[in-house]
Amino acid sequence: MKIKKILILSFSIFVFFVLSTSFGFAQYKSIVETAIEAGSFNTLVKAVQEAGLVEALSGPGPFTVFAPTDEAFAEIPADTLNALLQDKEKLTSVLTYHVVPGNLFAAQVMRRNSLITLHGGALSVDATDGVKIDGAKVIQTDILTSNGKIHVIDKVLMPKNIVETAIGAGIFNTLVAAVQEAGLVDVLSGPGPFTVFAPTDAAFAKVPASVLNDLLADKEQLTQVLTYHVVPGKLMAGDVVAMDKIKTVQGSEITVNYDCSGVMVDNALVINTDIVTSNGVIHVIDAVILP
Repeated sequence: MKIKKILILSFSIFVFFVLSTSFGFAQYKSIVETAIEAGSFNTLVKAVQEAGLVEALSGPGPFTVFAPTDEAFAEIPADTLNALLQDKEKLTSVLTYHVVPGNLFAAQVMRRNSLITLHGGALSVDATDGVKIDGAKVIQTDILTSNGKIHVIDKVLMPKNIVETAIGAGIFNTLVAAVQEAGLVDVLSGPGPFTVFAPTDAAFAKVPASVLNDLLADKEQLTQVLTYHVVPGKLMAGDVVAMDKIKTVQGSEITVNYDCSGVMVDNALVINTDIVTSNGVIHVIDAVILP
């Protein structure tokens, strides 16, 4: 009987340990509480409070946060930082760009090329020399919390514009070269907002080389083709599928329809959607579309 009681007690302790480890009971605090207690994220905590994100980042998540230190925030000019803290919409955009859905250990992060954030934009991951997230060095990893992980970085990350996002993605090299040849970099880096239906390098490879070279050499025609891929305003995928036709910056309309493969814009299949940038959104297509 005594042995039986000991076994029951031991099993109860084991179950409690497993539950407390799994659910974080009395072991870990939330992301926000952990950041406050650390004492090295005071500006980040203040920003989270100003943006009204405390409740969200204290919720179940899980979240993976790339957390800039106070020293990282100190690199931002004081007037720029003060303006950011007073602009709730922009501040929310910047902060959510540091948060990735899910509970990712450093080892999992290192295996990725990019990470989609709560903001909607993509963070680049470079693990060739240490680990860098959008160019920021990861200086501490795997801080466990009850609702996710914190990885510490040495710079504040800023959402990238359409051109910067396209460059960082690594699959739009021909498109980027075309935008540069047409002199549209400044326009597509401006405030916008714009919606870009972006052909991949594989999409441009379907165009005969001689035709593509002639197009790249004709600035006026190239501009016409590129601006046919750009729509004024920020149209998320849900907005696009609710439309039959969309007027482009070029002036003509692209047609939205469906086939067994999915959503088509003119003759191109939409293969990825809602890549959010600081000045709009990118939808990826598998073919170059022409006015």
